[in-house]
Amino acid sequence: MAGSSTEHAPDYRAILGISDEAARVRALDAHLSTRSYVQGFALSQADVDAFRQLSGPPADPQLFHVARWFRHVAAILGGPRTTGPPCGLQATGRGRRAQPAWSPPARSEPCQLRLYNSLTRRKDVFVPQDGRRVTWYCCGPTVYDASHMGHARSYISFDILRRVLRDYFKFDVFYCMNITDIDDKIIKRARQNYLFERYRETQPQAVQVLEDVRAALQPFSTKLQETADPDKRQMLERLQRAVAQAAEPLEAALRAGQAGQELDGRVQVLLEEAKDVLSDWLDSMHSSEVTDNSIFSELPKFWEAEFHKDMEALNVLPPDVLTRVSEYVPEIVDFVQKIVDNGYGYASNGSVYFDTVKFANSEGHSYGKLVPEAVGDQKALHEGEGDLSISAERLSEKRSPSDFALWKASKPGEPSWPCPWGKGRPGWHIECSAMAGTLLGASMDIHGGGFDLRFPHHDNELAQSEAYFENDCWVRYFLHTGHLTIAGCKMSKSLKNFVTIKDALKKHSARQLRLAFLMHSWKDTLDYSANTMESALQYERLLNEFFLNVKDLLRSPVEVAARFEKWEDEETELNKSFYKKKAAVHQALCDNVDTRTVLEEMRALVGQCNLYMAARKAARRRPHRVLLESIARYLTHMLKIFGAIEEESPLGFPVGGAGTSLSLESTVMPYLQVLSEFREGVRRIAREHRVPEVLQLSDALRDDILPELGVRLEDHEGLPTVVKLVDRDALLREREEKQRVEEEKRRKKEEAARKRQEQEAAKLAKMKIPPSEMFLSESDKYSKFDENGLPTHDSEGKELSKGQAKKLRKLFEAQERLHLEYLQLVQNGGPP
Repeated sequence: MAGSSTEHAPDYRAILGISDEAARVRALDAHLSTRSYVQGFALSQADVDAFRQLSGPPADPQLFHVARWFRHVAAILGGPRTTGPPCGLQATGRGRRAQPAWSPPARSEPCQLRLYNSLTRRKDVFVPQDGRRVTWYCCGPTVYDASHMGHARSYISFDILRRVLRDYFKFDVFYCMNITDIDDKIIKRARQNYLFERYRETQPQAVQVLEDVRAALQPFSTKLQETADPDKRQMLERLQRAVAQAAEPLEAALRAGQAGQELDGRVQVLLEEAKDVLSDWLDSMHSSEVTDNSIFSELPKFWEAEFHKDMEALNVLPPDVLTRVSEYVPEIVDFVQKIVDNGYGYASNGSVYFDTVKFANSEGHSYGKLVPEAVGDQKALHEGEGDLSISAERLSEKRSPSDFALWKASKPGEPSWPCPWGKGRPGWHIECSAMAGTLLGASMDIHGGGFDLRFPHHDNELAQSEAYFENDCWVRYFLHTGHLTIAGCKMSKSLKNFVTIKDALKKHSARQLRLAFLMHSWKDTLDYSANTMESALQYERLLNEFFLNVKDLLRSPVEVAARFEKWEDEETELNKSFYKKKAAVHQALCDNVDTRTVLEEMRALVGQCNLYMAARKAARRRPHRVLLESIARYLTHMLKIFGAIEEESPLGFPVGGAGTSLSLESTVMPYLQVLSEFREGVRRIAREHRVPEVLQLSDALRDDILPELGVRLEDHEGLPTVVKLVDRDALLREREEKQRVEEEKRRKKEEAARKRQEQEAAKLAKMKIPPSEMFLSESDKYSKFDENGLPTHDSEGKELSKGQAKKLRKLFEAQERLHLEYLQLVQNGGPP
């Protein structure tokens, strides 16, 4: 106590003497109202005695002086000691209220990201080696020709995976990709292109071209006969026929003695069709004459630039670092040398080979981790070595048929670099090991590539890298994208059965292609076909219409407070579904980034929103804008993560292309809204005053004029017109499709009317025939008739059976009724 003053004791004695507790507390409240009971006032013994008689603060809110005094004294003394009927809240055993115990809510274990790992052939929990940092190496293209949809399959799929890891799971991804610009295919193609152009520049005469094509077709025919693969054989046969068809007009022109531009034109056609045949033939004779390294670098430089343009057009993120084989030759030489020093490589005739047998028999190592069943597959191994590296001489240099080249001694007509084993060039597999090892070290988190690269390329990469680092963990997770087929058929550059990315982008947008990929698992085969793309187009239309409807709703002018409307049962249920769908999306992404399921969940969510908006529209009520905006922004966010929406778009698909959407929509929409409201007013007046010409002009504005500007107006009875800014080309295609459907309906209607007229005319013509004449014209069936015109004998003179006669009598009677109907019709003024 701060003091023992008895200043207020007389008052307390009188108060404490009151027998009725309620009256006593009221008296105490009146007494305390005259005192200064702010925090810190000195307590007297009388205060303490009065306090001890209370079990708690009073429940009556009017007695706030006692309540405030009680709390202050309780804070100092710890609460009253007497027990008695409580006049407020129950106190603890010591007189002080205790804070109740708290326990965290129960919850299920959160999902863990699992990725399908080709090393284990199962979905493994993804655990990076360094916290949130992820190191990722992706096998890039061999740049000797145009990028095709097979490339798109891999690089769009990896772009989606990369974005999901970075932007959804918030990993710090370091993404490295290589460009193969030294390779057997590149060398051969560059050499052949050079030799063919050199041949063309000599401007050979028509006779010479024909002779050379015939000479080139001889080894080509031998190659065709030796080809066992049916697809490749079919491709070679098509090429042979094309060359023969192009040669015939030139031969005919020479026989006719033609000359000048017409003859030159036919020469050029033959040269174009026979380019592959002639190039092979020229290469077989003159390959050793091509010695300048720059000839072998120009081709990959050109196609690499085209590849990057294609990736940019597909909205594929560029790698954090790009490596080229030609820039890493010194590192590759050092890498090979260390493998030799570690005892897993050997030099042979200027080349260096990897000793697969010694590696496989070494403790802590394993060869063929990805596809052990393919080890020893000579066909696959030869394809991995390259066309220029599988001669009998080269194969004889190996200790084991499964050994593969780390470094290849260059032959005449091939590029070369100096090294300890003589001039040569890198093998295919070693490039990735050396470049990835230089940048990512002894162990990376993710290595990615196409499914067809597993063996021998990636198995050989693993072996030589682990031989270099003397470890067994160069790659933790191997991700392989599935094959791509074209309308169900295998796609192959060598078979010339491929669709370039540029050709694909002429038919469909980058977003539509990406949506098609998102609708399939990244690790499974994807069929690029009309049906696949139609599904993607329908999905895009569904989402776009939803976004446009939400945008229109958000543009409606309302007061700030009015935006936050009361939620009814419909909003509560939609919101519950929204959170269930978000949970399902998260679970699907954790399950090997299952974008197919994600898109289905998003589709279902949009469907529920559409039903909700339709119900509101039917009830002439505006949908809840805040809830729908939240859903639309979530869907936009997910599509941005997948790379299907550009970053600058705040909601929905951008209009007018990347970089233009925000300025275009924010600039023109206020004017379009004013135009729409003006048009609504004009239509209302035109209907009231019955001016159809004005209504027709309003419809023309909606149907013909504004679509040319990429604007869609949607009129709804009893509701404001909806204004949507849409991609102009898409809108014009919609209009064309609508016109086509309407034209088809009109055509079918006219066809139905014509058929009805024909049927009526035929019926009328039939009605005109008297029953006595109906069978007389059928002399091919009947030869005799009775007096009424009924047949009695068939065409051969045999009397008709009773059954036949009965059947004909029924037809006769039916015609009688029909003809009578006709006579009555004529009598009543109908058609004659």
